[in-house]
Amino acid sequence: MSLALTATHLALTAIHLALALTLPIVLVGVINRTKSWWAGRKGPKLLQSAYDLRRLLGKRPVLSQVASPLFRLAPYVVLVCGLFALCMAPLFGQFAPLQFSHDFIVVAYTLGLARLALMLAAMDVGSAFEGMGASREASFGSFAEPALFLLLGSAGTATGLSSFADLLGHLHNTHLYGFIVVPLVLLLFILLQTEAARVPVDDPLTHLELTMVHEVMILDHSGPELAAMQYAAALKISLYAGLIATVLNPFDPLSAPVAAVLVGVGLVLLVAMVVGCVESLMARLPLQWVPRYVLIASGAGVFTMLVIGMGATRS
Repeated sequence: MSLALTATHLALTAIHLALALTLPIVLVGVINRTKSWWAGRKGPKLLQSAYDLRRLLGKRPVLSQVASPLFRLAPYVVLVCGLFALCMAPLFGQFAPLQFSHDFIVVAYTLGLARLALMLAAMDVGSAFEGMGASREASFGSFAEPALFLLLGSAGTATGLSSFADLLGHLHNTHLYGFIVVPLVLLLFILLQTEAARVPVDDPLTHLELTMVHEVMILDHSGPELAAMQYAAALKISLYAGLIATVLNPFDPLSAPVAAVLVGVGLVLLVAMVVGCVESLMARLPLQWVPRYVLIASGAGVFTMLVIGMGATRS
């Protein structure tokens, strides 16, 4: 590896890590400001979530008398899993700091571990409402995970590569890119709404326990533990927004790093604005409709797989 390529790799690693830490706060701010714009209000500051997290970090947590050590450990497991997955997921093209063969399997199971820790913590305190939210989380996750693996299988078939960043970053080089880019973006956008608990799958602002999913699972968390949960949820927005940006970003970060980073960041911010627009223009779906909505992502994945299969057969 040449010295110039090594320097570029180190610079991209530093930029990726910096964006992985800061984008969650910025994206939540962009979503909230977009929603405020639609409502005709000034809205919160762009970095308001950073002030909220700092406030929570300064508070002493209040614990249930029946909570076990698992309850306090789970938020940090969820947070570490989110950060680890984001280090293996591309944000601005065919590059990730942690990149190896079949790393997408590690990403998928890391996100699964975070979901498991979240649900176990919710059930640990014995609350019926939190158990109900954990049940819904497990149900929606069972519909979202097949869509993710359909995406990975389709990208692997199309590119012939095996690392997460290469799978998505090299889709532009395939002759079927124009046919599969729209369903792939739709798939990832629905996964973003599902995994990050956004409208129409969930509403992070609701206070009605009967319709809550993510928020009801963290009702008993407070202080630094609640800050970890909220930041981990924002990390999922960054992760899936970065995947969408990677699918759309035409620049190679190793040959054109400046253009790749700028376009990637711009696309991520655009995804956050679209999320804010969707949340402003439609309401949360009834619970019985959510599985059907998430299944649209699987349908998009099946369509992509069929298009790639037929293209491979003809070639």
